[in-house]
Amino acid sequence: MAKGVKRVVLAYSGGLDTSVIMKWLIETYGCEVIAFSADIGQGEVEIDGIRKKAFATGAKKVHIKDLREEFVSDFVFPMLRASSVYEGTYLLGTSIARPLIAKVQMEIAAKEKADAVSHGATGKGNDQVRFELTYYSMNPHIKVVAPWREWDMKGRADLIAYARKHGIPVPVTKKKPYSSDRNLFHISFEGGILEDPWAEPPENMYTLSVSPEKAPGRATYVEIGFQNGNPVSVNAKKLSPARLLALLNEMGGANGVGRMDMVENRYVGMKSRGVYETPGGTILHGARRAVESVAMDRELLHLRDSLSQKYASLVYNGYWFSPERKALQSLIDEATSGVTGVARMKLYKGNAIVVGRKAERSLYHPDFATFEEDTVYNQKDAEGFIKINALRLKIKSMVDRAAVSPKQAKKAKKTVKAARVAKAAAISSKGARR
Repeated sequence: MAKGVKRVVLAYSGGLDTSVIMKWLIETYGCEVIAFSADIGQGEVEIDGIRKKAFATGAKKVHIKDLREEFVSDFVFPMLRASSVYEGTYLLGTSIARPLIAKVQMEIAAKEKADAVSHGATGKGNDQVRFELTYYSMNPHIKVVAPWREWDMKGRADLIAYARKHGIPVPVTKKKPYSSDRNLFHISFEGGILEDPWAEPPENMYTLSVSPEKAPGRATYVEIGFQNGNPVSVNAKKLSPARLLALLNEMGGANGVGRMDMVENRYVGMKSRGVYETPGGTILHGARRAVESVAMDRELLHLRDSLSQKYASLVYNGYWFSPERKALQSLIDEATSGVTGVARMKLYKGNAIVVGRKAERSLYHPDFATFEEDTVYNQKDAEGFIKINALRLKIKSMVDRAAVSPKQAKKAKKTVKAARVAKAAAISSKGARR
């Protein structure tokens, strides 16, 4: 039996991995296990049976925290303000949930005077990094037990066998081996049959959305109101962050919006295929950018966008509580402080299309941009503007034209020398005539 752990707080979902880990921790370390489950919108079916199952598996205590509002307001919305999309596709639904879960887990560990924390992330994935960077940022001396890096079980088949041996009911079977992770922002699928990047995901796998082919043949229109970069209303009705996102998930899912299938680059160095459903997040991302297009200054928008990929990488790689992410957030929040307005979105067969946008302090003025006659813009001014901006291009062009091969350079040198001699002779002759 291993030593050094007396009481551990386990991030417990009730799924295959953490159910097995619960029993394994007790058997391996002989320690007390306190189960912590975060309700971040994974659904009542998952939450309802967790307390009973945790105690049945050996938990000493069980903490279940409703973190849905905090998750959306303090984690999802700040990330959306940054317009961050990892590798052009992934809206970071799993990545953004981990720092919140780890933060509250550490708070419980401090309250329960636990000497260790544990998680169910594998040694190949990103989640181990996300959990542990948060742990250490809050307590640099905490002991972390990562079973996937310690035990001799190789894969989910071994876990299923272990669970059956110990009488632990699990929702995964060998016939349906892919794993999923769900919260209020999205649901992800990976592993099993999805490990073949050429194979199309089975339709019965999707949870939050209907297939675009089966979505209604009539478009759904929705208006989303924003206040200082954050969504605050749907169709003029003000809603809390969690309720707003839940409603947009329903509307988007009913229209087949938000499906993503990608091969991404994990932080640990390997590529992984992931399939995601993010209906509400897809709508919000497009709607917010629509309002930004009329409410944000050009250079401010471009500056924010130049930082978006860096921000996305920080979230994906687990650096939510890093000083650089916090510094970026301050700049981004200042940049989006004036994004107040409304976007009108058209949801139709998998698409979330911007069809209207307006802002209280809009920087868009038709009388400036019109092709008709106006009194605010002198078109002749454009000539000087173009010539000034073309100056460096003209200079480069002249330099490029002057560049010649060595043979041509020698010939040009002779020509120049001959010209100088001729010029000197002309001057001498002119002087003699005088």
